[in-house]
Amino acid sequence: MFVDAWDPSYGASFEGDSSDGPASPSSAQVDTDVEIPSAEWRPLDVAPGVRCPDVVFLVDGVRRNDAGLWTAEEDGMSYAGLAASYAAGVVRCDLGNGIAELVGARVGRGLFTASPSASDVQAGSVRYEVHRVSGTGEASKLPAAVQAPLTALEIDISGAARDGGSDGADLLVVDGPLRNRRQLPRTIGYVKTQQKQYLPASLTPVVTSLRPGQRTPVFHMGSVWGGWSWYLRLPGASGAPWSGIVRVECSPDLAVAEAVELAEVSSATLPRFASSAYKDPRAPQNLVPIAGLERRLRGLLGDSRVLHRALTLATARSRMV
Repeated sequence: MFVDAWDPSYGASFEGDSSDGPASPSSAQVDTDVEIPSAEWRPLDVAPGVRCPDVVFLVDGVRRNDAGLWTAEEDGMSYAGLAASYAAGVVRCDLGNGIAELVGARVGRGLFTASPSASDVQAGSVRYEVHRVSGTGEASKLPAAVQAPLTALEIDISGAARDGGSDGADLLVVDGPLRNRRQLPRTIGYVKTQQKQYLPASLTPVVTSLRPGQRTPVFHMGSVWGGWSWYLRLPGASGAPWSGIVRVECSPDLAVAEAVELAEVSSATLPRFASSAYKDPRAPQNLVPIAGLERRLRGLLGDSRVLHRALTLATARSRMV
């Protein structure tokens, strides 16, 4: 029996019905004969000569639902709406000088609804820009609509951060899957919660036998957002089979050699940022700079109670007009 350092209030670091790892199989076609033939798969140490880049950028975003709304249309129809705040930021880590600093942060607000008549809402000094969603706009599906503008914000500030201080050999770490950010150069996606089983059962023991700092060989996922991927174990895990395991991915547009190079760099770099259980309830997967960035961004979102009150007053005034 093992106690996972990951706080159970966040779910689990892997989504499965046992400590064998993710139980839900992925429908993606996986090629495991990329870096090493699958029959020769084994845990891989960082190759001699591989070093961390001098500069590492880490980008993340946060979002919050400020209020649920409903519209009353002239034809008697009613549509659900969601007022949400979101923010994205970038931390620049200068490993040579031991300095980490926030180099970009931006906040957005949106009103997400399928209503054809909805317009921007001015709630006090804050404007919620309307984002029209397709379909019937079911209330349960509206939170997912926030991801697109949040991702766009992350892409914008990532490019701006590099423009202001990149040596051309840095590494950009995106918290979460790459999805449509795969065009960013020298970029890896960092997936800290494992929900799908991508590898065949015969290769799962390679993942669970990883020691801290070791990774699996690179494999390829042939899905819509597929690409090159590999598993890595961070230091500070509890010892449970999937504790401290993260999945890393990079753009499918890269050559195999380029993907392997990024895998090697990630193995040398990411363990340096692993969090500790006494500092973070999602240790070791929630990287230290990411945890600090999340706290800063949530503060930038403002007081949810004040915003909820402002939204309530704004919508009440609109009904009186």
